[in-house]
Amino acid sequence: MSQLSDPRVFFAAERTLLAWNRTSLSLMAFGFVIERFGLFVSILLPQHNMPMQRGMSFWTGLTFVLLGVLVAIYSTVQYRHILRSLRHIEIPEGYRTDLGVFTNLIVAALGIVLALYFFHGF
Repeated sequence: MSQLSDPRVFFAAERTLLAWNRTSLSLMAFGFVIERFGLFVSILLPQHNMPMQRGMSFWTGLTFVLLGVLVAIYSTVQYRHILRSLRHIEIPEGYRTDLGVFTNLIVAALGIVLALYFFHGF
């Protein structure tokens, strides 16, 4: 439990959560670019009439997207753990603490949808 009685501790935790949110989004975007680049290269190959197979770019891109999902979920769990350790005086009156959590969970859910899209090719 924190003994500082300072709301800046809470805001630091929230900034950290949002930084991890940006990191998870970046990982997912990077995974998307890698996966789509592999598709682009397979179209440009001379034997592009052959059925497309899942190559290294697919698995690498999918791994980055899933890593982004894990980062979003783990940072949310970590943030909730920090919130439980803070005292009531360290969280400003009337401040909503669930918006960052909601945003991270939505990002994680969209990452799972993107991974399913890659895997099933809808």
